[in-house]
Amino acid sequence: MVPGFVGMYVCGPTVYGQPHLGHARPYITFDVVNRFFEHLGYKIRYVRNITDVGHLENDADEGEDKIAKKARIEKLEPMEIVELYTEKFHEAMRALNNRNVSIEPRASGHIIEQISMIEEIIKNGWAYESNGSVYFDVLKYSKTHDYGKLSGRIIEDLIAGAGNERRELEGQEEKRNPADFALWKKASPEHIMRWPSPWSDGFPGWHIECSAMSTKYLGETFDIHGGGMDLLFPHHESEIAQSKGACGKAPVRYWMHNNMITINGQKMGKSLGNFINLEEFFNGSHKLLEQAYSAMTIRFFVLQAHYRSTLDFSNEGLKGAEKGMIRLLNAHEVLHKIKPGSSSTSDIKALRQACYDAMLDDFNTAITIAQLFEAVRIINSVNAGTETISAEDLDLLKQTYDDFVFKILGLKAEQQQDKGDLDGVMQMVLRVRAEAKTKKDFATSDKIRDELATLGFKIKDEKDGTTSWTKE
Repeated sequence: MVPGFVGMYVCGPTVYGQPHLGHARPYITFDVVNRFFEHLGYKIRYVRNITDVGHLENDADEGEDKIAKKARIEKLEPMEIVELYTEKFHEAMRALNNRNVSIEPRASGHIIEQISMIEEIIKNGWAYESNGSVYFDVLKYSKTHDYGKLSGRIIEDLIAGAGNERRELEGQEEKRNPADFALWKKASPEHIMRWPSPWSDGFPGWHIECSAMSTKYLGETFDIHGGGMDLLFPHHESEIAQSKGACGKAPVRYWMHNNMITINGQKMGKSLGNFINLEEFFNGSHKLLEQAYSAMTIRFFVLQAHYRSTLDFSNEGLKGAEKGMIRLLNAHEVLHKIKPGSSSTSDIKALRQACYDAMLDDFNTAITIAQLFEAVRIINSVNAGTETISAEDLDLLKQTYDDFVFKILGLKAEQQQDKGDLDGVMQMVLRVRAEAKTKKDFATSDKIRDELATLGFKIKDEKDGTTSWTKE
């Protein structure tokens, strides 16, 4: 460990589609971790990768590369897909007010490092070549190491489960044991993304990418590795095995995993029809959304729950988050207008310390926000004249607000007034349309709707007779 320095690696996206709500949670979570360490005076190197090759369908060792498949469907080159969706990802991260990471390596730019690490693993006896592919020998490794400890898996169950899968998947006959995982895959003739290696022209396995890139930029052992709970197994379990197999030591001091997001109690998934990307949240275009939700509303919604708890999406929850965030931000404006008195009736030092205590207790943003709403209560009470605050405490309260609301939680004021003015105009237009419908003048009603659509406004007639609008 280096005093005053934190090394953090977070698994980044596989860039083959639009960034979605499931992307928002981990990257907001670890943006706050990054911000808090910086606030405490640490120098932090935050590394988050881009996976642009080697992530096969169903996180398996067989099947089509996710990016190559998307490229085939869209009739583009794989790297065109990578560039398109990497930029979409960056746009979403900027909208959510996530800071830039220190280093953002791409898997395709670190093939040499991955080959070198695989060679070390083979040399140390933990992997084998088979028909041009290389596999990690899980059964051999587990005899002297604790494969499965991070995810709580038992090796015998893994082998039995993988054995059942083996009958269903092609290519598994190359493995000595069904639980072994690929470090390098020989490319089939039609596979576009391939590189020369000592074993074949092929491509790296999904797991080895993160081991190689984290080692290059953070060393053989670093402080924090983050990612979603869905990466615990097999991805992170395999990272540990690979790094130990190559370097002989555990790669990570502290593992942090954010829990999943559900939608009305169901896991989010494209097959279930409840998959909502961030752009749809921002413009309100998805059928499950009752309105558009700003990027800051999404950020506040995520931070209202502790990162290790399940977070269930609902329109009610997001509307509540929107109201809470506006209340928090409005109190900041009031804070800078109130006048100090000769003494304080509230303990601002204790409030500030409570915010620190919450963040120091496993980055508990939920409790931090609860403390900040106590600050809102104090601000409103002082403004109403039912409490008093000294000049010293007023300065401390302003500092606490700036530190925790803006610098650490990463919230920022939005242009509420502009939206309010626009909403007033839109409501007038919608009243004119409603009058036309009442008079059965459907031609005018439809014309207003269609012309609004050409300007990027989507209107939705509700069951109760009202009409809502969103701007795309």
